[in-house]
Amino acid sequence: MPTDEELHRHFAERLAQADALLFGRVTYEMMEAGWRRPAPTRARPDWMEPFARTIDAAKKYVVSSTLERVDWNAELVRGDLGEAVQQLKRERGKGLFLGGVKLPLALAELGLIDEYEFVVQPRLAGHGPTLFAGLSKWIDLKLVGRLELGSGAVAMRYEPRR
Repeated sequence: MPTDEELHRHFAERLAQADALLFGRVTYEMMEAGWRRPAPTRARPDWMEPFARTIDAAKKYVVSSTLERVDWNAELVRGDLGEAVQQLKRERGKGLFLGGVKLPLALAELGLIDEYEFVVQPRLAGHGPTLFAGLSKWIDLKLVGRLELGSGAVAMRYEPRR
């Protein structure tokens, strides 16, 4: 997706509002490759550094049956996904920030997502992953927040209607 300073600032603020990040293996490996510190000199613009520091420092949980171990301030989540995520949600704090494609689908199916945030970019693409492809049931949502960015992107936050 296209990115700019304002979008990175938004995501850094959102990540800082969570106690931990919850990723599947693919997203974890992609984020680690792109954001683990220290980055090579001049690997990215200075305005990306607040996001880089935030994601690097964040506690991470990784759902994977194939990884043997993780580091980067991360812990593997094994066993029953629903039970594991419910246990993480019971821990006191600000909550979890979820990223990826397959993991959000699985958690949506289990009714374990309390808030969705979608960033709609002003770009059409004819390829790439489709969020929630194969969802077995409707999930009606209520808009609870909206942020229009200077790039034309719009970040919309929704809660499931229960």
